[in-house]
Amino acid sequence: MTAHKEGDPTTLNRLYGRSVGKPLRARQQGLVDDLLPGIAVPAEGPVTAERLFGQDCPMHFEIGFGSGEHLAYRADLLPNHGLIGAEPFMNGVAAALGHVDDQGLTNVRLHAGDALDVLSRIPDGALTMVYLLHPDPWPKARHAKRRMVNDGPIAMIADKLKPGGEFRFGTDHAIYLRHALMVMQRFSDRLEWVTDGPESFQNRPSGWPETRYEKKAREVFEHEVWYFRYRKR
Repeated sequence: MTAHKEGDPTTLNRLYGRSVGKPLRARQQGLVDDLLPGIAVPAEGPVTAERLFGQDCPMHFEIGFGSGEHLAYRADLLPNHGLIGAEPFMNGVAAALGHVDDQGLTNVRLHAGDALDVLSRIPDGALTMVYLLHPDPWPKARHAKRRMVNDGPIAMIADKLKPGGEFRFGTDHAIYLRHALMVMQRFSDRLEWVTDGPESFQNRPSGWPETRYEKKAREVFEHEVWYFRYRKR
């Protein structure tokens, strides 16, 4: 019955997929116990730069950061920006904590849970960048409502971006690609597709590093990868 409910991730109010995988190694568990509490997004209240980073600064938000390679790369590249990442899979959170610890990153805050819970508490117009890289494709038609690229989440992303802010989306799944393009077309009055033709979405833009997942998609599964940039009008 649940699989056939109408809606999208903003109305289903449920996280799908795994939250825990293999047992954490000793160092990973130590980082979860000792480092995560100090850089975790507060469980309640507004999510602002002043509250999270102690000062007004450009804020970036990554939805489902996987193992955190992209998040850490961007945080290291932009030390004066605040990077927020949300990921429900605890093994991914632990891996991201490893990057934060190894690189001494002080401008990263993490949420081990639903990205929409955090996104909903960010003031409108506060984000400089939003990233959604290789989300779960949910390829079956009856599960399409679970995809993060749906009207509810995209409307929320458009609200949270400041004018000129950017939404970056990447996928290696053809079904998700077609679905996402249809959804994004409905928001063309709010989010402008930044493209000069096929080369723009067939080649990784500057400042967008290859993640472990993307490398596997190319080399193991031999998938094509597509990259999209949308600018808040």
